[in-house]
Amino acid sequence: MAKTALVTGATDGVGRVVAKALGKDGWRMLVHGRDRRRGETLVEEIEQAGSSATFLAADLASLAEVRRLADEVRRATDRLDLLINNAGIGTAGNGRQTSADGHELRFAVNYLAGFLLTYELLPLIKAAAPSRIVNVSSAGQQAIDFSDVMLARSYSGVAAYCRSKLAQILFTIDLARELEGSGVIVNALHPSTYMNTTMVRRAGVSPMSKVETGAEAILQLAVSPKIEGKSGLYFNVMNEARANSQAYDAEARRKLRTLSLELAGVKA
Repeated sequence: MAKTALVTGATDGVGRVVAKALGKDGWRMLVHGRDRRRGETLVEEIEQAGSSATFLAADLASLAEVRRLADEVRRATDRLDLLINNAGIGTAGNGRQTSADGHELRFAVNYLAGFLLTYELLPLIKAAAPSRIVNVSSAGQQAIDFSDVMLARSYSGVAAYCRSKLAQILFTIDLARELEGSGVIVNALHPSTYMNTTMVRRAGVSPMSKVETGAEAILQLAVSPKIEGKSGLYFNVMNEARANSQAYDAEARRKLRTLSLELAGVKA
């Protein structure tokens, strides 16, 4: 039976390359994005390569949409071998923006949506064990100020992005501990610096690396036998690395977890 993977943010950039590579390798692909036309084109490309794929549309700036996405995944499959939380937004934008739920937009899309989606889908992921979760983070990290998590007092797009990406790593370490003994491993990574993606170009940055390099790093955490038994780690491209020191602060992780469970309405 073919293994099933869900890749969020799969209609563009590194997510698209990863989804096509897994499809070419025989995985049944659930591909998420906002643009239905691009999503359906991706499904056609995966199916032409001999695998099966389903496009699932959702706007991760809404927690209700995240829950609806999880419902669609549950309707599509009763087991999920791989979840890649890849969807995200970069630093570009005019001032502070908020999600449909009133949360700072980068925190909401880059971190909180993946947090909620992961918990919604954990029963399917556990049912497929040995299975994996990959959180696509960044080397751009900044310690979270718990007195102003949503950057209401002082905002910058760079700070919002870097804090949301560090939040993913705190979550990765916590979740790995929670899942010990379950057969599910979870890791995070910085896939590559300033890849040639829409996100990077919108930020006005000249690309420095290829999308394929980032895809290779994500695929290592997704499928490589070398990662078996390794969980709760942060990788810089292909190599295990140290994240911002706040990631290893148990009290910071506890604060973020408590806040996230409350904001996402998760009982864990």
